[in-house]
Amino acid sequence: MTVMVPTARPTARWRDRLIAAVALALSLVMSRVPLRWQIAAVRLLRGLPYVRLARIEALYTAVLAVIPSWWPGRVACMEISLATVLTAALTGRRARWVLGARFLPDAAHAWSEVPEGAVGRDIGDAVDRPWMPVLAVP
Repeated sequence: MTVMVPTARPTARWRDRLIAAVALALSLVMSRVPLRWQIAAVRLLRGLPYVRLARIEALYTAVLAVIPSWWPGRVACMEISLATVLTAALTGRRARWVLGARFLPDAAHAWSEVPEGAVGRDIGDAVDRPWMPVLAVP
């Protein structure tokens, strides 16, 4: 029997949460269109300067804080990482949206990264099987 234990929701500044809520809504809408269109939309952000690692970590936390518990659909790594990239874009900065995979067992994952590091990449389930980037946009 699985017992669900509620966890504490991450806290973030209200301003970051507001921007993250808009970006999460955009991400959920974009998840209904083909992946090539999502990639094309994120590629439009390539002219923006990169966000700093500390700031992308704060924006990632804000996205996690605004995920509604009542949402009936999927809000997983793909939607969260896309929302993090869109949140950075709404603040005038950019981050890379990375889709990756690993073997044994085969799995796919998505995360956001900047030249200084990544957020949402290491989910702690297997440090001996690292995620390999397959596609980084832009």
